[in-house]
Amino acid sequence: MKKMELSLQETKEMFMYVAEQMIASKELLTEADMVIGDGDHGIGMAKGFTAVREKLNGDEFTSLDEICKTVGFALMMSIGGASGAIFGTLYQGAAKSLTGQTTFTATALSTMLESGLDAVKVRGKSKPGDKTMVDALEPAATASKACLSLHLGEALSVATEAARLGMEKTKEMVATMGRAKSLGERSLGHPDPGAISTHLILNFMTEYVKGV
Repeated sequence: MKKMELSLQETKEMFMYVAEQMIASKELLTEADMVIGDGDHGIGMAKGFTAVREKLNGDEFTSLDEICKTVGFALMMSIGGASGAIFGTLYQGAAKSLTGQTTFTATALSTMLESGLDAVKVRGKSKPGDKTMVDALEPAATASKACLSLHLGEALSVATEAARLGMEKTKEMVATMGRAKSLGERSLGHPDPGAISTHLILNFMTEYVKGV
């Protein structure tokens, strides 16, 4: 059955599923980061989503913003460094626009992505083309705006594919921020690890929704 929305409990379970799968993606992300970074992205994301899993498992929630705040805070406090700040900000930014909402719909997804993107841009001072997670997140947010009337799983599929294409395009970019900046032209041909994580998060959200 195609679902138009998730309940609060289902939304919590979705992010629990995302956490489990991101932990399982540790080696993939580590290998990607070893090429153009310092090799700790996978370790950091696994640590962060382990904290997310623990926090979500232990709490009850009355609105979507509470869930997003919890995820964002757990990532920010446990990962540390730039990845913790940026991925934590993604969820914290999303929370501000989901105050009081109790169902996760295609509209809520779009709101989450747009508000999260805005917050990440302000925090990281990054823009499309800088070879960062923004290169996957912005296409996903843009694509989601055309999906407001779709079933949630369909909207997520569209956003996920847009994020994947954005992530793939980072292979053609020279890094201008972070550790990869020092590599210059040598960063060409390799996707940005943050963009990979952004795509994975959306992909795992899609997997959960389509399996409900």
